[in-house]
Amino acid sequence: MTALIAYPSPNFNERDPHIPLRYIVMHYTDMETGEQALRRLCDSASQVSAHYLVEEDGRIFHLVDDAKRAWHAGKSFWRGITDLNSASIGIELVNPGHTWGYRPFPLIQIEALTGLLEQLCSRHNLDRRTCLLAHSDIAPSRKQDPGELFPWQHLALNGFGIWPEPQPQDYGQASTREVCEILARLGYDCPPTVSEESMRLVLTAFQRRFDPQHLSGLPEDETVARLRTIQRFMMA
Repeated sequence: MTALIAYPSPNFNERDPHIPLRYIVMHYTDMETGEQALRRLCDSASQVSAHYLVEEDGRIFHLVDDAKRAWHAGKSFWRGITDLNSASIGIELVNPGHTWGYRPFPLIQIEALTGLLEQLCSRHNLDRRTCLLAHSDIAPSRKQDPGELFPWQHLALNGFGIWPEPQPQDYGQASTREVCEILARLGYDCPPTVSEESMRLVLTAFQRRFDPQHLSGLPEDETVARLRTIQRFMMA
């Protein structure tokens, strides 16, 4: 694994001891340069941070000790947890994001990330199938990072996350209720009373991760098939 570069941020506090560490939340920096992002994550006035920042050239900066609560998730929800900062480790990937010219993540950056994930999952005994989350998964009304260009399938092939392929029986129309129920079972904030607009945002977050060819927020055939496939895989 790439050697870590110590670059302490003052932006952290204590984790809630009643919330177990189970997740790793992936972000992109959404700034013009990595240097700008690093300065912001370490500026006490910004009130934001992450545990790690991975540069496009593969350098990894260690900003906050894993045992501490970095401030990266904001208002969020996953599987009933609303304090995702206590439940997770935050990793920022340098990328200009949708604001400054979103682009693919370089292979050297993803290779460095994979090494970091290997270390974190081993150290904290995290479930490699379920521990990875996108910022957009936990805050779909506010965030879209790390976005549709993030290589979730590549990570799954390397043992982090899942990417099951749909079977013929997974295709077919789905009711709004079925879609909402599956999203809620997976962990998304999608209660039965969710508004049409909120459900569209949640479904778009799912698509960014598992069906990036369709970002409509609508139950496309492929989206529905992938929802059913992932539900079956996760419930097995």
